[in-house]
Amino acid sequence: MQFYFPTELGEQLAFTGASLAALLGFVIMFAPGLTMRFFGLVQREDRFEGMGLLRFLGGMMLGLGLSAILLAQVWVYIAIGATFGIGFFGLALSMLQDHGATFRNILFMVVVLALIALPLAYVFGLF
Repeated sequence: MQFYFPTELGEQLAFTGASLAALLGFVIMFAPGLTMRFFGLVQREDRFEGMGLLRFLGGMMLGLGLSAILLAQVWVYIAIGATFGIGFFGLALSMLQDHGATFRNILFMVVVLALIALPLAYVFGLF
């Protein structure tokens, strides 16, 4: 089995978005403490449920990105765009209702916008 790398620019951008999603998921899954510190979250010494949730979410992102890389199908790219689009809505909701408009959240919002735009631009033929 050979590793497939797309030849068209649009599919290369979608592939890059899927790779970024997988990389972000990998970091979240295997370094949840680093992720929590980056986002300013505090872990209590006697409660570890948050770490499990972060690893779960990181694993979901990693799995979604890897499945897009391995399958290279339009529907998987749509799934990535839709998943991060709904997550983007949640992040915007947090900024409006929870006063979460911090530099870190805005930076993360830019990353999420790229993870939405790259796969969906290919799917809808913008590249």
